[in-house]
Amino acid sequence: MMEWHILRFSELDTYTLYALLQLRVDVFVVEQNCPYPELDEKDLHPETRHILLKKADKILGYSRILPPGVSFKDAPGVGRVCVAQTARRLGLGELLVAKAIATAKEGWPGKDVHISAQCYLQRFYESMGFVAASEPYLEDDIPHLKMILTVNSI
Repeated sequence: MMEWHILRFSELDTYTLYALLQLRVDVFVVEQNCPYPELDEKDLHPETRHILLKKADKILGYSRILPPGVSFKDAPGVGRVCVAQTARRLGLGELLVAKAIATAKEGWPGKDVHISAQCYLQRFYESMGFVAASEPYLEDDIPHLKMILTVNSI
């Protein structure tokens, strides 16, 4: 049975922290062959929410919600959205983003939700209600695009 966990940094036990960081490194550094500083101060912010989809002790999906002012000036941001390679093609990405949106809406009602999406995922995020709000730009040498989910569409 899969379970959702929404935790702040101070609520993460060491095993869970290790597992979520391992998943993020496996996806964003190893799979995408993109060496970049995966560990940033944003994880530590007391208002950051870490969203985990777990089956037993295995993390199948992860995302984090950053409070307004951390990545985006006046809006919460969704980031580090990833699904374990062994759990892909099961629709978990959609469930994960929907949970992230709901978590952002609950934490910061009335605020638009922003994301810096990899360009190849533009249609996926559009299917979740996000709209492109920038021209493509490079972030860690990968083409990205700022996208916004407006309050009206939540």
